[in-house]
Amino acid sequence: MKPVHIIGSGLAGSEAAWQLAQAGRSVVVHEMRPIRKTEAHQTDKCAELVCSNSFRSDDSVNNAVGLLHEEMRRAGSLIMREADAHKLPAGSALAVDREGFSQGVTQALQCHPFIRFEREELTVLPPPEYGDIIIATGPLTSQALSDAILYATGEAYLSFFDAIAPIVLKDSIDMNVAWFQSRYDKGEGADYINCPLSQEQYYAFIDALLDGQKTEFREWEKNTPYFEGCLPVEVMAERGRETLRFGPMKPVGLKNPHRVEQPFAVVQLRQDNKLGTLYNMVGFQTKLKYGEQQRVLRMIPGLENAEFVRLGGLHRNTFINSPRLLTGDLRLKAALHIRFAGQITGVEGYVESAAIGLLAGRFAAGQVTPPPPTTALGSLLAHITGGAESRHFQPMNINFGLFPTLSGKVRKDRRAERMTTRAKEDLQQWLRSSVDSNTGNVHPEHSAVVLDPIA
Repeated sequence: MKPVHIIGSGLAGSEAAWQLAQAGRSVVVHEMRPIRKTEAHQTDKCAELVCSNSFRSDDSVNNAVGLLHEEMRRAGSLIMREADAHKLPAGSALAVDREGFSQGVTQALQCHPFIRFEREELTVLPPPEYGDIIIATGPLTSQALSDAILYATGEAYLSFFDAIAPIVLKDSIDMNVAWFQSRYDKGEGADYINCPLSQEQYYAFIDALLDGQKTEFREWEKNTPYFEGCLPVEVMAERGRETLRFGPMKPVGLKNPHRVEQPFAVVQLRQDNKLGTLYNMVGFQTKLKYGEQQRVLRMIPGLENAEFVRLGGLHRNTFINSPRLLTGDLRLKAALHIRFAGQITGVEGYVESAAIGLLAGRFAAGQVTPPPPTTALGSLLAHITGGAESRHFQPMNINFGLFPTLSGKVRKDRRAERMTTRAKEDLQQWLRSSVDSNTGNVHPEHSAVVLDPIA
């Protein structure tokens, strides 16, 4: 059987390689460092953490990120094994010694008998004769390879300043203030949630928006453009105090059923997933700091108690429109020998990137059944391969808004625990059925003998 070729040895590529090798498949990892350096990496080691050293919350009972940690541990994740081995004091969060962590991942992969490294820059995608390929190059994909991916996917762009709008849990929006309606009742007539502002509220909001603390660009991001049609909301506000009222906050074509007087301005939220649990703030991409975002955006009537599952951001990114381009097992529809993994699929965060690498590796190893959508792994996969709206697809962290709703009435303070309990039970069922459909090999967490070169 031909080896699987993995392009990139970041978190996703490293995890994919480990999953494949542990299942008995030969792997060739193509990594351009140190032959060709990136603007952010300092070493040629695998899974180098170029930003924070935190994997965020490790609470698997009440937090979706912590649940993803636990699911990956149960699935035999190398990334989680090394994170646990190099853990630093960080309260309920999982922070790691970045050098020890990266060294541990590198040693495990380089010592594995089924993994071979080729230090080279790939400027074209390997043809089908190579066999299975996993692209896991992340936000620092080289220009030449980006061009090759563009050609293969038919996309118009990959690398740019990605201005991301906040996403709100629908249940946290006050519908005694907000209402459903499309402008001029177009489409289905009620496609948006509308939050009205009076003249006084609008100008107070503009002042807070302009005065709020903003994030700074990193050195290697400064020359990356963002699109005029996707400007941060505060940049639009800087062009004039009325700009937003004649842009994304225009009140025309809407009638507030709660009040006689019509709104001076309106913030619209658009459904962001098929489950209808998440709503995107239309036109509200922002580079405000996270704390400032929550303070300023909760000034909007109807969002006073908003729960943000994703806050806005502005940073260089490289990702494809996965809901449109990928199959449910992460293969490129236009070239089925190619899979994508990690941040390039449109997930955000270290753990999320590694999780998609884990799934890509398992799929390439022959596992045909995806994890249930009630699990963190399954909900993240389902979101990027069809659950998200492809026309407005933006990167996403794991959050409970991606999970199917619970059956029956559940107290709000018990929802997270009920979701994590359900997820762990369903994950175990999936793991027990994780048998390679082609060879009959049992996946590593169920095998009597597990290859572990550094144990």
